[in-house]
This record gives sequence, structure tokens and C-alpha cells, in this order.
Amino acid sequence: MSLWSRIANVFHADRLSREIDAELQSHVAEAVAQGRDPVEARRAFGSPLRRREESRDLRLIPWLDSLRADAVFGWRQIVKRKATSAAAVLSLGLAMGACTAAFRLIDALLLRPLPVAAPERLYDLSRREIGGDGQPGTFDGWAYPVFRQMRAAVNEQAELIAVSYAEHSDLTYRSDQEMEKAYIQYVSGWMFGSFGLRPAAGRLFTENDDREPGAHPYAVLSHDYWTRRFAQDPAVVGRTFRIGDRVYEIVGVAAEHFTGTEPGTMIDIFLPSMMHPSVTRSDSTWHRTLAVLKPGVAVEPIRQNLNAISLAFEQERAKAFTNMSAQSIATYLHQTVMLEPAPTGVSDMQNDNRRALAVLGALVGLVLLIACANVANLMTAQAAARAREMALRVSIGAGRGRLMQLVLVESAVLAFLAAAVGGLFAWWAAPLVAGRINSPDNPARLVLPADWRVLGFGLALTLGVVLLFGLGPALRASAVRPASALKGGDDPHARRRLMHALIAAQVAFCFLVLFVAGLFANTFARLSHQPTGFSADRLLTLDTVAVRPQPPVLWDQVAGHLRNLPGVERVALAESPLLSGESWNNSISIDGGPPSDDLTYFLKVSPGFIEVMKIPLIDGQDFRAGNTDAGAAIVNETFARRYFKGESPIGRTFDETLDEGGRIPHRIVGLVRDARYSGMREPIPPVAYVPFSAARRRATFIVRTSGSNPMALASMLRREVPRARSEFRVSNIRTQQEIDETHTVRERLLAMLGLFFAGVALLLAGVGLYGVLDYSVLQRRREIGIRMAIGAPAGDVARRVTADIFAAVLVGAAVGWALGMASVRFVDSLLYEVRPTGAGALAVPAFTILATALLAALPAVVRAVRIDPAVVLREE
Repeated sequence: MSLWSRIANVFHADRLSREIDAELQSHVAEAVAQGRDPVEARRAFGSPLRRREESRDLRLIPWLDSLRADAVFGWRQIVKRKATSAAAVLSLGLAMGACTAAFRLIDALLLRPLPVAAPERLYDLSRREIGGDGQPGTFDGWAYPVFRQMRAAVNEQAELIAVSYAEHSDLTYRSDQEMEKAYIQYVSGWMFGSFGLRPAAGRLFTENDDREPGAHPYAVLSHDYWTRRFAQDPAVVGRTFRIGDRVYEIVGVAAEHFTGTEPGTMIDIFLPSMMHPSVTRSDSTWHRTLAVLKPGVAVEPIRQNLNAISLAFEQERAKAFTNMSAQSIATYLHQTVMLEPAPTGVSDMQNDNRRALAVLGALVGLVLLIACANVANLMTAQAAARAREMALRVSIGAGRGRLMQLVLVESAVLAFLAAAVGGLFAWWAAPLVAGRINSPDNPARLVLPADWRVLGFGLALTLGVVLLFGLGPALRASAVRPASALKGGDDPHARRRLMHALIAAQVAFCFLVLFVAGLFANTFARLSHQPTGFSADRLLTLDTVAVRPQPPVLWDQVAGHLRNLPGVERVALAESPLLSGESWNNSISIDGGPPSDDLTYFLKVSPGFIEVMKIPLIDGQDFRAGNTDAGAAIVNETFARRYFKGESPIGRTFDETLDEGGRIPHRIVGLVRDARYSGMREPIPPVAYVPFSAARRRATFIVRTSGSNPMALASMLRREVPRARSEFRVSNIRTQQEIDETHTVRERLLAMLGLFFAGVALLLAGVGLYGVLDYSVLQRRREIGIRMAIGAPAGDVARRVTADIFAAVLVGAAVGWALGMASVRFVDSLLYEVRPTGAGALAVPAFTILATALLAALPAVVRAVRIDPAVVLREE
């Protein structure tokens, strides 16, 4: 009989049994027909049951048939205990779903290789250096002239590829009034060929498209953008669009699954690197450098070669740094080139969220362990109830392995049901969390397919869960002693000790989750309430662009038009909003002295900016209306303290020193309070506000509205800007509050997820405590009845019922405290002004768990003290 027939017979057992019975009957009937006595014929044929089993074993696969039978039996047991099984499936499903969702995020951002040829040979070129804040760090930006030198030097060992940082740019396929945004990326013309990619339509770039600056205004669309924007229309090849004052022709569409080299950002349009405006500048680090090593080439010799070229290039540049101190130049040149493996691509989102995602994975793992301990306790209690059944199975010949298989298969059925629930939860949760990794106006876009990687993880997780909560009960079931079980069972104290140990483990993990979640919640609270030095209430920011650079007087005309609109209280201009992430800094010289080692940050603003932002003016005056004198400056308190020792800076002068020579003199006309410039975590730097003095193409109108909802004026303001001057167009509108909140996105996400998992962990631990206490009261009914019959008060009964459990809770809390202290160094970089060893950080989890334990114990205590001794003794 073929293998497939034997497998099919496993799942048609009734039909097979009927066929075998009919065949056996036919043999007996044939013997009778030949003249033999029916009784003698049946006796000679042997036991029908034995013959049937022998025939079954030949016509199917015995071990597969036993698995099928155990699965059917396990399903019946689960259906028999609907409420208990539903609770187990939901708790496990939630925990498994959270684990799967976390894996999908971690895989998409940190683990999934790029869909390119040989991603294991892809490296990111970066520099370890001392930053402007004096702290060591890593920077992967490069200037194109040094890139060309490095590429030529290692051309035999590796191919270097320039890939710019993704830019969310304005472009139009028609008129300026139909502008739209897309993510663009400037790449080397040979990138697609080096990655082994083929076009989905048209053609891709070649090296000939990337030889001369500005010579080949071509574009390649990503397949994702082609689908979303053009519904995969093949006629898109040959169309044109405009970015700024340059027109690009679409020459092709990239391969389907390639959306760039920045996980978390899907590139819409690729442009040749030679089309970047800074391609010839040695002082502009606008692109990353990726290296595709050739097979068999070692990394270290290439790194040393590139390090020497980079150092020589920067030393040559430093000869022109006449306005930098020797110490600053030495610090600047203290660089080491690094080659880091980058099979998954490179992005700031990876660096910013690597530690946060690791902590998220640890939290969901702890929740899963709590859920498994919960179900393990449930299975242990059920195994105790089925001790007689197991003893009878052993007595009639069932082996230890067979009993283990029976319990493990039932656990597997439970786990696969939970996996189905968890899969649905993960399918919904992963995109939801991914959308909250970045700010709402720039959400992360991750590839989250349900492919073999996710399915493989889900299967491994399910098998792991089966072992975590099913192996212990299976081992205990297989170790049953028939004589002892049939007489009344083993010592119940041993079983309770196991359950109490699991409770202690649940409490320890729950304490750790609560502890970490509390740290994240406090961090978010402190950051979100961090003083900014200005008022974000009723502020609207209008990022505005012009067709070509426009003089300050025209920008002022548009601002004057906006001031006369209903609902507008005040209007000012700034080069960029505060806390927007954009910055401009230089060294300065006081009274003609040497350049400072510290950097001062600058922001170009219009008259009235200080008033609109409500930054308190301490001394001096604001810029006067119509003032375009580049020499005036308003400085903050940190500037005055650092350079004037706290004395009044009004009337004093300083020079802004340019690295390559030249100085811009400034005279201080005002002193203002410190206000946040670019971040919420770092100290406020010295800041100088200076007036607009030259034509510019981009700026931001800062509008303070009279109404409480500034976004109510957004559509009107968007229309009025081009109505005031047709050369201007609003590119983006945000409230200042939204900009401020972008600096707490990660902290908000960690606090939200941490508190959610803390709630789930607390609920699971509470349910586990309740289940063990309820089981304990049920097992000790006779003992409690006797104690109450001889006069034991209710308080003594309650103490005896809960003493062991609360001892386990205390042990678990102590272990959780130790785990919390050990975990501090892993989460410390994610915290802000929070003391992990403070009394509050430890007391809150402890009191929360204690309150949960008291609440979970209450029903069991009430049930125990209400036991009627007469009824119990009569039952026994």
C-alpha cells in the first residue's frame, strides 16, 4: 500500500474499520462455505479485535493515527471546559500576537535583508568622530569630491555607491498650484546594476547618466510609487515633472520590492547623484556611502585605505580653516573611518529605534512568559483532576511516552488556537505601531509582509509556547503512580509548591514590566512638560517656497497681508521653526579675539518674531520693522553667560567666523530668555537671532491665531499666501505644538506600549493568583471544614489560605526588583531625568502588585470562610 494511501486512511478511520470488519467477516464466511463449523472457524481465525488492529497498523501509519486520536481527544477536553479554555486561548493569543507584531517590526526595520544581490557583502561607510557637543559619535555623511577619490582607490576590491539622505520634496507634474510631495533620493548611476536590479518598466540608470553635474535630468520611479500614484500606467515612462526650476524626465520604474536603502522610508523617485546641487562642494556632506565588496575581499585593508584617503582630504580642507582654533581643528581631524555591515540597509530610524525595539521585544517576551506560567498552572490543576484517568491508562498498558504525547498534543491544540488569535492581533497591531514610530505628518513606512519569515517565527513561537506551558504537566502526567493515584493521589503539597513557584515567576516578570513601563511613562511626562522657553499655543507654521529667491521686502509684503486676515493675531518670519530639526551654527569671536571652540547657533528671523513666539525680552529691544541690517543680533541667556560672564551684552559686538575665512560682524541689540532651539534632551546652546538680509527661496511664516484651534485657519492661509504674491506657495502647514511633539514620539510610543503591556501583565498575574487560590481552597475544603468545626476563626482560615500565596508574591516581587535593577543599564539611554533607583520607581510596582494580589485573593477567602463544616464532613 502506498504512503499516501496509508496517510489518507489515518483520516478515514471509521471507513477503514468497516472495510477491515467486512474483510474479516468474508474470511469467516468463506471458511463456513467450505464446510467448516462456524464456531470452529471463528476460533481458528483468532481474536477479531487483534486481527483488526494488526490490519489497521498495516494500512495506516500508527504514530500518526495516535496523534490524530490525541488531537481529537484534546479538542474534546478543550470544548468540555469552554470558559477556562477561552481564557487560556485569549491570554496566550494576546501575548503571542504581541510577540509576532514585535517581530514583524524588528524584522522589517532591523533584520530583513534588502532585496538586492548579495546583501551580505553590503557595508556602510561612516566616521567615528567628536561631535560639536564634544561627545564621541558616528556620522555617515560624505562630500562627493572625497567619495570620487575613495571610489577610484578601491575600485578593484569594492564598488562604492553614493546614496543621499531621503528628502521629502515638493514637485509638480503640471502647474505650481498642483504641487505634491514625494520622497526623492539621489543615487549613483551604477547603483541599480551593482544591486542586480532589473526595471519593471523602461530602463534604470547607468554610469553614463551620472558623469557630469546637471547633465542628465532623468528619474526612476519606485514600483510602490508607480502603483500608488499612476496605477502602474506604462505610459508614465517619458513623462516629465519639475522640482524647483529643474525639469526631470521619467526613464523607468525600479523592481517591485526595491524601495530604497533606508528602512522605514519608501523612496518614491530616484535621481542621479550628479543632479544634486551640492555635488561639487567639498564642505557639504549630503550622502551616505555604501560599499559592495567583491567576493573574497577582506574588510580591514579596504577600511585602512579609505581611512587614509579621508584623512588626507580633510587635512587638505583644514588648511583653509583660518577662523578655527588649533584645538577645534585637531578635534575635527580626529576621525576614524568605519565599515559596518549593512545587509538590511541604513537609516536614522534604525539607529534611533534599535534600543527601543529591543526593549519592546523584551517586554512582550515577559508578557508571554507570564501567560505561559498562567496556562501551566491551569494545566497542572487539570492534571491533578485527571490523575485517576492517567493511572487507569497506565494500568491498561499505556506507556510514559504515550501519556506525555496525550498532554502535549492537547497543549499544542490550545497553542495553535491561541496562535490563530495572535496572528489576527499581530496583523492589526504591527502597522498601527509602525505608523506611530515617526511624527503623524511623516509616519514610518515599513514592508510588513506575512511571508515565510513571519510564518516561520509564528510556528517556532507556537512550538516554544507548547514546551513552556505543556512540558511540565506532561512530565508530571507521565510520572503518575497507578497505586497511589487510585488510592487518592500523590502529596498535594508538591503540586501546590510547583504552582506557587509559577506564581512567583509571574509576579517577578510582572514587577519588571511594571517597573520598566513606569520609567518610560515618567520619561514621557518629563519630556512633554519640559519648558521650551516660548508659547506654542495658537501657533501655526507655514513652510513656504518661492519659484526663485525673493528679497526680504517681498516676504514682508506677504506677512503684512496675512496680518490683516480675520482670526490672525500676529505674523512673523523665520528661516525655520524652532525645534524643527534644522540648524545653522558657527564659531564666534568676541571683540576681535580668536574663534571660540564652542559653537553658536543662529536663526534668521523678522521683526516681531520674539513677540509672536512670546520669548521674554530681558533687555534691549526687538528688531525694528523694515530692519534688514545683517549686523544686528538678539542673543539668549546662555550666550551672555558663556561669552560675557553674565554681564549685559547689549551694545557689545561679536564676529561670526566662517571656517574657510571671513567674518560677519554683529552688534547685540537685545537679550532674551533661553528657548529650545533644536532638541528637548540636550542643554540649550548659545543662540543668536539675526535679521533676514538677502533674497531667499524658502522661509516659514509664524502665525499666532486669535482662536483656540489654529488649524481652522490652515486652508484659508494656504490660499492667501499665493494670493498676496503669486511667486509664493505654502509647502507644509503644522502647528507649533505638533512640531514640539515630534521630539517625544519615541517616548510617547514606549510609554503607551509599556503601560499597555503592564496592564496585560497585571491582568494575567491577577487571573493566575485567583486560579491558584481557588484551586487551593477546593483541594483543602475538608481541612478547612475540620478547622472551622473545632472553632478556628475566619481570620485564621483566611491567613492559612493566603499565607503561601502571599509568600510567593513577596519572593516574586523581590526577584522582580533584582531584575529591574539589572535592566536599568539596558534602558538608561531611553530615559530622561528619571531615577530608576528612586523610591517612587520601585514603590509603584510593589503597591500595584500587592493591590492586585489582595483583589485576586478576596473571592477565594470569601469562599473559604463560607464553607459549612457539616456539609463538608457529610460529603466526605
